[in-house]
Amino acid sequence: MTSGVVDAPVHNRYELQIDGDRVGHIDYVVENNDIHLVHTEVDPSRQERGLGSDLVRGALDQIRTDTQYRVVPDCPFVASWLKKNDDYADLTAR
Repeated sequence: MTSGVVDAPVHNRYELQIDGDRVGHIDYVVENNDIHLVHTEVDPSRQERGLGSDLVRGALDQIRTDTQYRVVPDCPFVASWLKKNDDYADLTAR
């Protein structure tokens, strides 16, 4: 099984792909130096497998590596995930 998170800027979202199928995404809006993560969704048939966490982690890793954006966790799932993962807190303070 091959999986990964890719940025799909045409759609303003990060997508979680497994074996070439999109199984989840995080919608975002960029304003100035902020990236607002506004909605997270995982295919209902694949929920409860930790894929939401994989998606958030992959998106945040890309934001950290590829941008200077400050993360604004408007999505409740992302906000909750960030509270449990202190090693990503710096992204909200850039």
